[in-house]
Amino acid sequence: MEKSVAIIGAGLCGLISCKYLQEKGFNPIVFEAEDGIGGVWRHTIASTKLQNHRKSWEFSDFPWHPSVKEDNPNYQQVLDYLNSYAEHFDIIPCIRFNSKVIDIDYVGESIEEMKSWELWGGNGLPFGSKGKWHITVQDTNNLSTEVYEVKFVILCLGKFSGVPYIPEFPPGQGPELFKGKVMHSMEYSAMDKESAAALIKSNKVTIVGSRKSALDTAVECANANVNHPCTMIQRSTHWHLPDHTAWGINLGFLFSRFAEFIILNPGEPFLRSLAFTLLSPLRWGLSKLVESSLRWKLPMKKFGLIPSHSFLQDLSTCSSVMLPQKFYDKLTEGSIIIKKSESIGFCKEGLIIKGEDKPIETDLVILATGFKGEQKLKSIFKSTIFQKDIINGSLNSSISLYRQIIHPRIPQLGIIGYTEDVSNIFAAEMRCQWLAHFLDGRIGLPNIIEMEKDAKGWENRMKLKSCIAGNSIWYNDQFCKDMGCNPRRKNGLFAELFEPYGPADYVGLTRK
Repeated sequence: MEKSVAIIGAGLCGLISCKYLQEKGFNPIVFEAEDGIGGVWRHTIASTKLQNHRKSWEFSDFPWHPSVKEDNPNYQQVLDYLNSYAEHFDIIPCIRFNSKVIDIDYVGESIEEMKSWELWGGNGLPFGSKGKWHITVQDTNNLSTEVYEVKFVILCLGKFSGVPYIPEFPPGQGPELFKGKVMHSMEYSAMDKESAAALIKSNKVTIVGSRKSALDTAVECANANVNHPCTMIQRSTHWHLPDHTAWGINLGFLFSRFAEFIILNPGEPFLRSLAFTLLSPLRWGLSKLVESSLRWKLPMKKFGLIPSHSFLQDLSTCSSVMLPQKFYDKLTEGSIIIKKSESIGFCKEGLIIKGEDKPIETDLVILATGFKGEQKLKSIFKSTIFQKDIINGSLNSSISLYRQIIHPRIPQLGIIGYTEDVSNIFAAEMRCQWLAHFLDGRIGLPNIIEMEKDAKGWENRMKLKSCIAGNSIWYNDQFCKDMGCNPRRKNGLFAELFEPYGPADYVGLTRK
């Protein structure tokens, strides 16, 4: 058990973590509650497609199969891709399927001793303390439980599943008044395709939300239900994209080193902060370039869908998503109707929204209102002390982690997948390579105070949401420096400044 490692979750992050640990000679055990890999991609609606262009959502050392030609592959193609990756790198034998982790418990030093540490884990090493983790695992087939002991745990639980976020309703207007059915998008996505189609085919459907799951579900309802339009209730609007271009220019330029120069990163020196201020007109111009293109392509004004904030604000909070095909066509033909309201309430007939004299009559309400990923992460810890350490509060709060991986006060634990980026596969690979380096003893950590200071800087940067879009190259530079690799990954000054960075630029960092 000297360097035993357990990974919890066999979704995207769990698979990548396992692959890079195997490269370093570890033999991790992966606990997966379901009977297959893929995480959230196993439970998605039939019409869901990848938001990214497939070239920006690609493993650095395992390309898409040549038969996949679509720019935005569908959910089944993504799931097949993940399965091929797991088989190619021999990850499947490491996975214990139908093994649900009930909780994890750190057994070793006392809380008082851990609070006195100056270095993470007492000495800053991944396997340096005398403690170990007890992992209680339930067999989902026969409900029996078993406790495993390991030295290091990697949590890859995912943010977008498990604990749904349910908005608060006005007093006396809760869903118990409604004669129809209320469900979260998580429940709808988990239904088999035939049952989901039957549910929406002949019912009046109202969807609450404005992000990807809400948009996809609305189009699916509009396609299936020819008798009743689908109503969407949105609290806010966003700059959603129909494709990957603005005025014929590939939006990849927004993910170049030059474009990031106009974004302020935590801990930047005075001159860099000054440059950020002086370049604000350029930042404004880039945002307006994209916004004007979207206004020209889409009838956003006609349907009252022009946001009051900038495109760059949506980009920096990972709030801009790819529109499903023919979304605005559905609005034009009236098969999707959008209404805006800051809050909703229920009555017997349906939903009450501000500005409407009569309630929206409906049979089915789908709450596409997101997830409480932080709560799911909190509940995995048996220790109430660690539960308090890990969580920071509201739905949009970030988890305070050094390098977005290591909690300064919780030893022998890594967390992958709680920071969003434009390409989550890209972000996950960088973090997993860094963590593999760390577990292999090739990266040293600063003291706990410095770790908390670094984590706090990013927490302040991400007050609205755990998203590093717009800063990903700078952030990957920190990973490269930690791993002793050159952060400049391009050939030539022009390419370094203006070409988009992607997964292929970081191939093989763990092997150097």
